[in-house]
Amino acid sequence: MKLPKETKSAESPHGRWYGDACGTAFGLELLGERWSLLIVRELMLGPRRFTDLRADLPGISAKVLTERLAGLEATGVLRRVLLEEPAPVQLYGLTAWGYAAEPVIQELGRWAAASPLHDPTLPLSPVSLMLSFRTMLDPEAAAGLAMTAGFAIGRAKFSARLEDGRLPVTRGAAESPDLHFAAGAAPPLAAVFYAGVPPEEAGVTVAGDPALARRFVAAFRLPEKAAR
Repeated sequence: MKLPKETKSAESPHGRWYGDACGTAFGLELLGERWSLLIVRELMLGPRRFTDLRADLPGISAKVLTERLAGLEATGVLRRVLLEEPAPVQLYGLTAWGYAAEPVIQELGRWAAASPLHDPTLPLSPVSLMLSFRTMLDPEAAAGLAMTAGFAIGRAKFSARLEDGRLPVTRGAAESPDLHFAAGAAPPLAAVFYAGVPPEEAGVTVAGDPALARRFVAAFRLPEKAAR
């Protein structure tokens, strides 16, 4: 039974593109505009400044970023956060509901990476690389591993704790990590983890036990390519 149109608020984004009650259709109306899902991706590891988002999404204009942030805020995906110290600064951060979109990003990324058309040599942001580790972790290969890895990717720093087949990632330097990986950008690290390029050839510095580093790197695998 079709509900009368009067029951849907004129301000609701649901139905603006597809007129379809399906949750998938509504999800596309919420996150399907160009750049929206990538903005959510960049906020998955914590709130960020407008300038930080522009730096890691170099193809987006200030105007479009402003529009997308406003739209995501209006639909409850993100909110503005004001930090008073050490100097007042406005950040954009996901709501609890916004963070719940991570499985969507993970599954879409895993599915798309199986395409023969996927080009892993294109630019990659530090956050997208760290989220890829959470997505591409092979629990069987990681069985028995319990350790902390620190990552320095340009100016960005992250800490990843591998335990029980899970990999929580936090922003900030790791304290006394078992392994530490450093590179000037994300693509060299991606080459080490996903293409088998030796760290010294990729320009990646690794601190820690070499055998542990090899086992850690081997715990991350891209999906096999789908048949065309």
